[in-house]
This record gives sequence, C-alpha cells and structure tokens, in this order.
Amino acid sequence: MGLPERLQKWLGRGASREPDAEQLAREEAFKARLRERCTRFRRLLSSNKAALEAMSDVEEHLSGPRPFGMDYVHAVCTRAVAAVFQMVRDLNALSDEAYAPLQQSFSRISEQMQALLAVPPHQDGPSIMPLAEIRLRHLPLVGGKMANLGEVAAHAGLDVPDGFAVTVSAYYRFMEYNGLHEELNRRIQATDMRSLDEVFSLSAALQQAVLAAPLPPELEREITQAVAAMQRRAAPDLALALRSSAVGEDSLGVSFAGQYRSELNVPPEESCDVWKEIIASKYAVTAMSYRYQHGIPDEAAPMCVGVLAMVDSAAGGVAYSRDPVAAASGREQVLLNAVPGLPQAVVDGAVTPDVFIFTHANPPRPLGKKLAGPEGSPPSLTDAQAAELAQVALALEEYYAEPQDVEWALDSRTGRIVVLQSRPLRKADAGAPNPAAAEGENGPGQRSAGLEKLPAGLEVLAAGGVAVSPGVGMGPVFVARKEADMLSFPQGGILVVERALPRWAPLLSRAAGMVSETGGMAGHLASVAREYRLPAVFSLPNACELLEKAEQATLDAGRAVVFAGLQPQLAAHVPEPPNLMEGSPVHQRLSELARLMVPLHLLDPESPQFTPEACQTLHDITRFCHEKSVSLMFEDGADVNQHMGKQLKAGVKLQYWIVDMGGGFRRHVSGPVVDIADIASTPMRALWDGMVAVPWAGPPAASASGFMSVMLESTMNPDLESTAPNAMANRNFFIISDNYMILQARYGYHFCTVESLAGANNHENFVSFQFKGGAADRQRRRLRASMVADLLERHGFRADVKDDSLFAVAENYAAPDVLQKTRMLGYLLIHTRQVDMIMLERDRTLALRDKLAADMDALAARPLP
Repeated sequence: MGLPERLQKWLGRGASREPDAEQLAREEAFKARLRERCTRFRRLLSSNKAALEAMSDVEEHLSGPRPFGMDYVHAVCTRAVAAVFQMVRDLNALSDEAYAPLQQSFSRISEQMQALLAVPPHQDGPSIMPLAEIRLRHLPLVGGKMANLGEVAAHAGLDVPDGFAVTVSAYYRFMEYNGLHEELNRRIQATDMRSLDEVFSLSAALQQAVLAAPLPPELEREITQAVAAMQRRAAPDLALALRSSAVGEDSLGVSFAGQYRSELNVPPEESCDVWKEIIASKYAVTAMSYRYQHGIPDEAAPMCVGVLAMVDSAAGGVAYSRDPVAAASGREQVLLNAVPGLPQAVVDGAVTPDVFIFTHANPPRPLGKKLAGPEGSPPSLTDAQAAELAQVALALEEYYAEPQDVEWALDSRTGRIVVLQSRPLRKADAGAPNPAAAEGENGPGQRSAGLEKLPAGLEVLAAGGVAVSPGVGMGPVFVARKEADMLSFPQGGILVVERALPRWAPLLSRAAGMVSETGGMAGHLASVAREYRLPAVFSLPNACELLEKAEQATLDAGRAVVFAGLQPQLAAHVPEPPNLMEGSPVHQRLSELARLMVPLHLLDPESPQFTPEACQTLHDITRFCHEKSVSLMFEDGADVNQHMGKQLKAGVKLQYWIVDMGGGFRRHVSGPVVDIADIASTPMRALWDGMVAVPWAGPPAASASGFMSVMLESTMNPDLESTAPNAMANRNFFIISDNYMILQARYGYHFCTVESLAGANNHENFVSFQFKGGAADRQRRRLRASMVADLLERHGFRADVKDDSLFAVAENYAAPDVLQKTRMLGYLLIHTRQVDMIMLERDRTLALRDKLAADMDALAARPLP
C-alpha cells in the first residue's frame, strides 16, 4: 500500500516529485522576490552586527584605561546610529511598513543623543575682572588659579600680588572674532592624538593660527586700560607676570601641572601680545596630550589669563601642606621646596631645590632639611622663614579643608611671603613598600636605604636622588636629550633626562618609569608622574651618563635605585595604572550617551510591551528589528517558511533552517526537509565538514567555582538556560547560494554568526565570524573569547576581542583557502561550547588550547572533500 499522499508530499515523493513548468515558473518568480528579501535581511544582520560592535566598543572604552577624545565619541555614536537607522529601514521594507512607529522611537533617541553631543553654550561675562573682586564662585569665568588667588586675597589674610584676570569671556570673543573655534576643532578632530608625530604637526599649526589672529579692538583697549590702572598703583619699574588659568586647570580631578605657559617679567606695553602667547599655549604638545590622556575635550578648557605684578623675589618655590609621598605610607609632614630668586626653577624642575621638612602640627616643628647648594653656601630660607612658610601652608589647608600645593615668593622689599597660587594637592598612591621608614633617617628625599635586604646578585646601575613618585618600573632604558627624541621613545621604556622639564609630560603615559638628574618633589613633572602612578626618581646625579649604555633595567623608586635587567620579584606590590579617563568630561559624556545606546529593556518577545513604542535605547531597537525580521523570514506563515524554508536533515536531527537564494541545493527540493547530501553550497559544506570532523566529547567537567558561575549567570538571566523556551530558541538558520553562506546560530549558551563568500574573485572573498556570550561569569567569557581569537590569528584571521565578544575575519584569499578557514570555524563552533566554565583553571585551559590548535592544524593539512 502506498504512503498517504500528504506524507509523500512531505517527503518529496509521489506525483509532486517532478514539478511541472507552471510550478517551476512560480518558484523562480518567488526566488527572485526571495533574493531581494534575503538581501535586505542580510543587510539587516550586517547592520545588527555593526550596531552591536559599536555598543560593545563603547562598553570597553568606558570600563578600560585607554584614552579617547570627543572625536571617538562622535565617531562611535555615528556608527551606532547609522547601523540602527539601516535596520529600521530594512525591517519596514520587509514588513511592508508594519512597524512605522519604530522610526519615531529611533528619531527620539537619536535627537537625545544629538543634544548630548552638541557643545553647550559658554558663559558670558566681563572681559576683565580685578583680582580684588574675584571669589571662588567666579571659577567658571576666571579658572581655578585666579579664583583661588582671589579667595586667598579676600578671606585667608595672606599677601597676593596686585592684578586682574582676562576672563574666559575674552577668550571666546577672541575666538569668535577670528572664526578660530570651528577651524581649530576641525583640525583636532582629524588628528590621531595617539601619534606624537601628528600631535607635533597639529600643535605647530594651531599655535601659529592663534598667534597670527588679531585681538578685537575693544578687548585690546580693555587690557591696555587695566594694565595702565596697575601702573598707576605700582612703582615705575612695574613688570608683569602673565599666568594661565584655564577652566578645568586645578579642577576636574587633575592638576594640569606645567601644561600651560606662564611668562614672567613682561613689559606692560607687551601685555596684549603675550596674552595671545598664553592662549596659544593651550595647543602646545604637552597640553593637548595631557587633555587627551585625561579625557578633557578642547571646549571644556577655555583659557583665562591672570595678569599680576611681578614680586621682587628673594626666594621662591612650592610648599606642600602634606608631603604626597610620605602621606601615601601613612606619615604626615609639611614639605617645602625653595630656591633663591623666582620659584619658576622649582616648578619647572630645572634645578634641585633646598628641602625643608616640618611636622604637620600647629605650630609646625622642623624635622630636617637638605640644602642643594655647595657646602657653606647660605640656604634659600632661614629657619624662621621656613617655619613661617610651613605655617602659611597649614593655614591654607585649614581654610580649604584639604591638603594644598602652594606656590610662593619671599618679597625682598617687605620680607613677607606672597602667595602666587594655591591648589588641591594630589596624594601619591602607595606603591611598593618603602624601605626607608622615614625621610629623616637619611635626610629629606633620600631613599637608598634597604639595599642590604635585597636578594643577592642584583647589579646597581645608579642610586640616589629623591623618590617623587613611588613604585617599581621595568623596561628598556631610553636617554632623551632633545625634544625630537620624544618621537623615538619606546612604549614601556624607562625615561632618563637631564632636567625634569614639563615638556617630557607627553611621554609619561607610555613610560614604565622616569629618572632625572634635577628636579624635586614639588616640580610640575613630579605632580604629573604621581597622577600617572609612574615610578620616578629626580635629582639622581649623572643619571644620563650612568644609564646611557644600559639596556633593560628596573627602577625601584622606593629605594631610589636603578638595577640592571628586569627584576619582577621587586614589583609584587606595584599598583595598577590609573584610569585617567574615569570621571573626565569626555568619559561622562560617553556615559550619558551609553545610557541611550547600550541598556536592553526589551527582553521578552512574547510580552505585550515588546513594541516599537517601548524602545528606549538603540539596543532595544536592534533587538526588536532582529526578532521581527527573523519572524518575518522563518516563522509559520512567513513567505520563506511557506515556500522556500527547509529544515536540514543530518542523521536524525532537524536543527537548522535553510534558505536557498539560488544554486545552494544540488537538485530541486519540493518538500520541507533537505538532506545534507543535497547541499551544493561550498561554504556551507566546508563549515559542516568542520562541525562533524572531530566528534564532540561534550562539555568539560566544571570545577565547583565554574559550575557555580554558570548557575549564577543562569539564575540572573533565565533566557540563557539552554533547555528553556526563550526568544533565541529555534533560530539557527543558513542562507545559502552556490558560493555564499551566512549562519546565525546558538550553541549552548553563546551566539554566533558565520558568513563566507568563496567565489572566483579573490578580492571579494572573505569569511567572518562573530561570537558572543556564554554561561559563565564575565571574566571566564572574556578569556574564552581571547583564546579563540589567538587560535584564529594563527591561521590568518584578523581578530578583535571586545569584552566577551569576538569579531574575526579573513579576506582576499582564493576560494580553497576561504573554504579551509570556513571549515576551521565549523570545528570551533562545536568544540568551544561551554568551555568558558574552565577558563580560570590554567592547566586545563592550556591543555584545551593545545588540543584545539592541534585539531585545527590537522584540518588545515587535510584536503577539502
């Protein structure tokens, strides 16, 4: 007895097995329509991948220490918005505009993002403010330096110079008068700030543009009149100091130490020209690099300039109300750095200063001093003057309720201490334990004690000086003598210089340590080194000569010693490098934008709230588009499922849907099932060959911690449970042609996409792989993604890992090579399932990696079937 007609039709047997001409014509017409729909669907999947990559990239930038600027923020937002826009268009085209409200949700979100990306309007106000009128509340108008100085003059009862501020409003008027803002911003956005070569070129161009621009006549007149008023109040020989006071300097959690220019002994008649020079210094290499590393966009640091009367200085320097290095190890003491004459030599690190140490008590008591001059030469301060200065530092700390970094000068005419600047003091992070228990034991700043406690056999290359930033650093030694040497500085090198000048600051983010022959704790470069948690020793005699021929070396800043070779046993307690971006304006801006991009609120496709109107983020829109597009293509009632969708039969399993765009099957298949033997698509056959090449032994046995990690993730995210009905069930599908294939699938707890084109034109051929997720915790998932990336890179793939996501591609290969690589991906799809559970077990992970690598090598050597 024959099979029932319906069953015969299901199996493709009986009368319907050989289609008539009319049926073939209908199917060919439908194939043409299907190809158009598949093209849209494929484009939607490609846009989905691009959008998710952008979101993953945003998460990686927000969680990591890598610096980025507003150019990145604009670019990544544009990528995400463009990809999601394309998804919305393609979904509505596939659905005959069934989801038109989705465009409204997209427009709402993109408009909110655009508002966040817009530059906020600047504060308006007077161009000139006398110092006597300035208070802390004027900080947005005059910058931190001048706001603090005005506050000190008004309320702290201390002497400050006469002067005024040329405000931020004057800066904006100058920029707008010359149309500079748009032009400078365009050039900055077009520059790779990670390349010192490009930054040097950019700096020269921007500074020249500022210097060549004329002042608005009204602004020039106001500055000239304010200077004339100072001259009437001062002695005939009045000279000026023009000092930067950028908004954000001494705030935003960073010091900006030495990044902007100050000019001393300026004749009154040159004040307008020098004002432009200070403005131009905003675009110096040091300043631009520093802002980039700290996530401060150009528009967040408008420039105010303080115009102050020069102090006839008998001595000057910097007072720390608390020694930042001693405080890191629990000792509180006042640290004074002083030189004869102006304080500039101290802050610039050009000389080694006299050092005085006092107790952090009222009144302060002397603990010790170390004089830098030749024996018998007079100190820069008497003991009484040093005690008075320590009292001033403590008074300012009490007034501001936090430790202070005070720049000061001793007026030779009055004998009084004049405060030139007071700003919050950053404490150094604790590094390796300091063997010198107290500075007083070996004199201030001496850190060479404790050498007898080191392991035997260490070769000392240089020793001495002062540890301005604690810790241990290792790497190649690089002696820099001129600015051009900066371009050759190696990543992770030990920087060695003659003088601790601020110009070396752009290298500190790339250095493992720093040594200078001059300079002290209070120099600008020392402050920047502490911000970067960079081990640094200053005032080490003859450092350049001693280390000129050194290769690899280890700097132990706590002991003020440089050892030959790499000595990792000394670095057990080195702190992690700081995330300088965290909390910065750029970081905050990206965080706000990420809230409109990354969170996923549409979790359940069966929920009544799974609607276009409920989409709150770009991620919601991508989820909605992906879910609905798959339904349109494959679910019951869809054209594809009714006419062209086939289930793949391989053995007894029916796990995959197959859509043939033309040439993917060896013969016409009229029933709903296609056998693997009938697949003609070469990329799909190659992938399938890799999937079955080596039998899968099942998931590895998890340790207790690995098992608990999986249970915790599954509990927190039930949609991951591989046996539960969920939105991703039954979504494994191939779209194929004779030389093309795309697979979207879920294996266990992770999701993947494989796309492969293996045609006659090598320049068009490629195979790509997207892999994300897992059941274990985030750290284990990240390690698995990194392991898979490493295995693929050995076989010619370019791989990019972001968090637990992997994106890999091999392009421009001949078809046989593409098929070989596609087969390797098929192998990895099966054999990396659930291995994230063991990724914290080193021995098992290494064994697994070696097994996978050996199997992949064997596959590469085996001819394709």
